[in-house]
Amino acid sequence: MTLENSNTIELTKTLVSKVSVTPEDDGCQELLSKRLANIGFESETLVFEDVTNLWARRGTDGPLLAFAGHTDVVPTGPLEKWRYDPFKPTIDGNLLYGRGTADMKGSLAAFVTACERFVREHPDHKGSIAYLITSDEEGPATNGTVKVIETLESRQEKIDWCLIGEPSSTQKLGDVVKNGRRGSLNAKLHVIGKQGHVAYPHLADNPIHTASAAMAELAAMHWDNGNEFFPETSFQITNFHSGTGATNVIPGHVDVLFNFRFSTETTADELKQKVETVLKAHQLHYEIEWKLSGEPFLTPEGELVEAAQHAIKKVMGYETELSTSGGTSDGRFIAPTGAQVLELGPLNASIHQVNEHVSVSDLNNLSRIYEQILVRLLAR
Repeated sequence: MTLENSNTIELTKTLVSKVSVTPEDDGCQELLSKRLANIGFESETLVFEDVTNLWARRGTDGPLLAFAGHTDVVPTGPLEKWRYDPFKPTIDGNLLYGRGTADMKGSLAAFVTACERFVREHPDHKGSIAYLITSDEEGPATNGTVKVIETLESRQEKIDWCLIGEPSSTQKLGDVVKNGRRGSLNAKLHVIGKQGHVAYPHLADNPIHTASAAMAELAAMHWDNGNEFFPETSFQITNFHSGTGATNVIPGHVDVLFNFRFSTETTADELKQKVETVLKAHQLHYEIEWKLSGEPFLTPEGELVEAAQHAIKKVMGYETELSTSGGTSDGRFIAPTGAQVLELGPLNASIHQVNEHVSVSDLNNLSRIYEQILVRLLAR
């Protein structure tokens, strides 16, 4: 069997050929469920509104290692800019092209083939293995992993180790694994002024002027120093909108969007309090809507990190780097249960882009890495 027609590559191609643009699953989870049933997994489909989720488990005892991931993908963008049809996976040289090859249907396939080999060699392994698969990771993420975790928690079903297949690698496979993520706090600020003629500013209240001063102070603030695992908390204004379209009218309001990516050195409540202290100090008349997308989480050490480090060294021959960089992931819903959470997947250079692709050899090696993690944690 060549690398190009290995079980991992063939399963990846089958998954990529399914048009599962978020929140659609397009039969991916049914395919995975049938494949896992052949090696002793019992599956249940959990549907919340328009989102399909899969929970599959082999074994009833602890400890429980869960592979977590998503079958949904982002839209393709302009089809004419793709080298190949994004839903007709195509191998060109050592690269497999298609939407979701890197993020993250390739990882799902590697999960399954690793598990197939492990179960064949270790049918009486310790503990349990599970799969938590959603079709709501690339979308709002409100009816996917978070709802499955709520269901598991309600019936006292605890995950000890969770391996997420997000594309964590940067320059070469396994060079970086994510052992945590920063928190994300969003705000919609509405500053109210008084509309008027620019020739009579004393009869108006220009909210652009007052809001700009407050935003400048917030942008210059130092929020914390971070720590050995996290960079310092960052504040970014992402939208500033006002005006009537006329040059001679002072607008009546300003709308501002901003985001915090924050470390474990601060809390969302502390950030909210500091922001509102500044807004009040500038005597703004305002309304603010906060949305917490996720708390920061960290798995600094433990069996899962050690198993991943060992597996990458054994398969790839080099050490890996622990990192908490990047955006949010579904790990933010799993870590609060007490699980050790780690993200390990292929290179992220082409994710969400036109001509998304993954290395064929990397996917086969990724399956071997996942298998070695299973051996390290659950082999008797």
